[in-house]
Amino acid sequence: MFLRKTLIWKCLEWRVFGRAMKQGRSLSSGSRLDLGGIYPPIVTPFDKEGRVEFQQLESNVREFSKIPFRGLVVQGSNGEFVFLTSEERVEIVRRVRKVLPEEKLLVTGSGCESTETTIAMTLRMAEAGASAMMVITPFYYRGRMNSAAFIQHYTQVADASPVPVVLYSVPGNTALELPTDAILTLSQHPNIIGLKDSGNDITRIALIVHKTRNCNFQVLAGSAGFLLSAYSVGAVGGVCALANVLGEPLCNLEKLCLGGQWAEARELQYRLIEPNTAITQKYGIAALKEAMGWFGYYGGLCRSPLLPLTEAERKDLRNSFTSNGWL
Repeated sequence: MFLRKTLIWKCLEWRVFGRAMKQGRSLSSGSRLDLGGIYPPIVTPFDKEGRVEFQQLESNVREFSKIPFRGLVVQGSNGEFVFLTSEERVEIVRRVRKVLPEEKLLVTGSGCESTETTIAMTLRMAEAGASAMMVITPFYYRGRMNSAAFIQHYTQVADASPVPVVLYSVPGNTALELPTDAILTLSQHPNIIGLKDSGNDITRIALIVHKTRNCNFQVLAGSAGFLLSAYSVGAVGGVCALANVLGEPLCNLEKLCLGGQWAEARELQYRLIEPNTAITQKYGIAALKEAMGWFGYYGGLCRSPLLPLTEAERKDLRNSFTSNGWL
């Protein structure tokens, strides 16, 4: 069994290495995969019967490929991954990789509640074409999810993964935060290359950047609402739900920050705060999918038990965009 797993791991490692060379990137121990840039955590469109609409998914990916994103995140929180079967999760990765240009990174959410199932999903997604894994914190037994448990979990996943691993802390959904001391320990692992932090705490992000500079650990902001602030303290990019609808402006905000044009970046950031709050905190995925239709993408329906917006919610959502000049 051990020999079989080792052979599978090596085969996957060589496949991933080949893709990395096409992307002009190195996966050797001497340099880490460059995560810098903007990523939309893409949605999973469903039809009225709750089935995944794969053709519409692929159509969205083709449109996103025209925007200067660094890549896409598949099955982050906005992908409704907790509502998908294991087979659907892997097939979505396979379909996206098929139409996504080779030079674009495909970061996939492989996190599950147990370490064993996370490793199994990680191996399957790597085989389906993922460039890196974004692994959410296990949270069901949150009372026992302390630093020691997280360090053990992520170390075992990273040891087994044939592609780099990105830590994913999203306390708004899990009701717990990946502790800073655990992040600092895990940043030393050669196959753990970064963190997506959705906790809205810019002081924490700054501290993590400061404490991990010597190991080339990369931090991604988890929301468009604090993207400018994250860049100002050393984040390398962002995984932003709003990029599903305002991708070009968010890439422009990145360009302004990297170019030191902070006054212009600040004015753009102001205009992004209200629509971002509406689709991330106020109304959630249903609002994001609704807004996608206004900008030429296909959102589709959410899978039950998530409900569509009411008419009043839809009007308020639209006002968040129109009052800031986006519609």
